[in-house]
Amino acid sequence: MTAYVTTRKVGGSLVVTLPKEIVELGDIHPKETIEITVSKTRPNFFGKCRGIGKFTENDRMDYHD
Repeated sequence: MTAYVTTRKVGGSLVVTLPKEIVELGDIHPKETIEITVSKTRPNFFGKCRGIGKFTENDRMDYHD
């Protein structure tokens, strides 16, 4: 089961909410102890440079170090 969630601050702690689909799939109930694995995702920059246009021959670097 994989879900991407965002942390939020509550007091001095960080909290995540389990999505309903994960709760139902895992048959998770309140006050149960569960094991989680934490890993940070890399930012996805896909689509951040819209409108930049395609590279042209003028953009080519003619020299190499």
